[in-house]
Amino acid sequence: MKEILKNILDWLEPKVNYADLRFVQTEKENIEVENGILSSYNVSTSRGVGIRVLADGAWGFAASNNLDKASLQETAAKALDIARASALTKKEDVRLASEDKHIDTYITPITKNPFQVSPAEKIDLLVKATKMMIKDKVKKSEGLFIFYKTDKIFVSSEGSELEQTIFESGGGITAYAIGEGDFQKRSYPSSFGGDYATRGYEFIEEMNLLENAERISEEANQLLVAPPAPTGIMDIILGGSQLALQVHESCGHPVELDRVLGKEISYAGGSFLTLDKLNNFTYGSPKVTIVADATVPGGLGTFGYDDEGVPASKSFLIDKGKFVGYLMSREDAFELGLPSNGAARAENWNRIPLVRMTNINLLPGNLELDKLIGDIKEGLYLDYNKSWSIDDKRINFQFGTEIAREIKNGKLGKIYKNAVYQGITPEFWKSCDGISSEKYWHIWGVPNCGKGQPGQAMHVAHGTSPARFRKVKVGASK
Repeated sequence: MKEILKNILDWLEPKVNYADLRFVQTEKENIEVENGILSSYNVSTSRGVGIRVLADGAWGFAASNNLDKASLQETAAKALDIARASALTKKEDVRLASEDKHIDTYITPITKNPFQVSPAEKIDLLVKATKMMIKDKVKKSEGLFIFYKTDKIFVSSEGSELEQTIFESGGGITAYAIGEGDFQKRSYPSSFGGDYATRGYEFIEEMNLLENAERISEEANQLLVAPPAPTGIMDIILGGSQLALQVHESCGHPVELDRVLGKEISYAGGSFLTLDKLNNFTYGSPKVTIVADATVPGGLGTFGYDDEGVPASKSFLIDKGKFVGYLMSREDAFELGLPSNGAARAENWNRIPLVRMTNINLLPGNLELDKLIGDIKEGLYLDYNKSWSIDDKRINFQFGTEIAREIKNGKLGKIYKNAVYQGITPEFWKSCDGISSEKYWHIWGVPNCGKGQPGQAMHVAHGTSPARFRKVKVGASK
């Protein structure tokens, strides 16, 4: 396949300013269990080539799953025709930040290949976990595993030749309780499908699903009879799972440079972090440092090279509360006179790379969790996302959580249900006055970040540990 791609590239090079070709093959295994019964088992494979060319100062892109040389040459010709047609309406030439030639291979380090673990073993684990959750008012329980193996070959007219194999594993369990005129759910290890990582089956084993199934069921039952969360202005602690979504929505998306430049407004919205704010804006308190790090082991946004052939890197977005950086593609980085930080990624072979999150991580602080809680006289501990809403500039938000716990005189107390909190992004992050230590830090995988037209669901992640925020508006949804 690599030789075919190079042959097509040789044909394209005299005709274009730049070209790259990406072969992508993705194997996926999806297992769903409900109430101890297998409800869905699916194994699929997708493969194809995406061809991107820059000609006459404009982009052209075409893709095909017909992989013989003649068909791919036709696809390359189509991409070239699209670029030339696009050039007729361009406002200015597309230019790319410079990038070195790279010839390399990258493979996700794993301990246990998930595709070599028998389907029976995986199904049995979910069957046992979901059966354990059916108790009292829990009438429905779900379990989910998803595994990916993605092979990529990338070649470019700048001489880069890259091969990558990326493994991903994840899933979780959910208990649904019905009664008392209400409906409540509890998820583990995170909401909306669980937790995901670029790791092998060892990641699933470390979740300890069976050890947590009964607790999750019990909490779902407790939520049915729990009082609604109190309303008012109070101090809160966000647990790691909920804080991951907070980072995702109110930092990860607004630092995408294509949003700032107006390229995503029609679908996904823009950003309040406009160019004038770079190195000139207080995003949060001095406790808040957020990095984009595609090199951290196990993160769902971890890889060797992005889909423009730029090496994975770590760069600061927020440094001790100050806004200092964007996520960038080569095209958008050129606008700032900077090199790309490797944030251009495509969902699959039939999608063009966009600016996407990698692992957007809130760096840990130095507090023990007991100390974080202990300094609150009256407040709430909120975790596991249930709902979210944020405006198209990513500044006004409201989030709901599956579970809330009272904090009274520095101690955790009773459970509340239907908790919501809201705020304005920079004011909220300025209210952060404590982050727990690395001991509590975890990288939460998010496999469904949507963006683009046609839409792309990207796999990203967020490293967080529980953090404290002062004087936040909280309440209860109906």
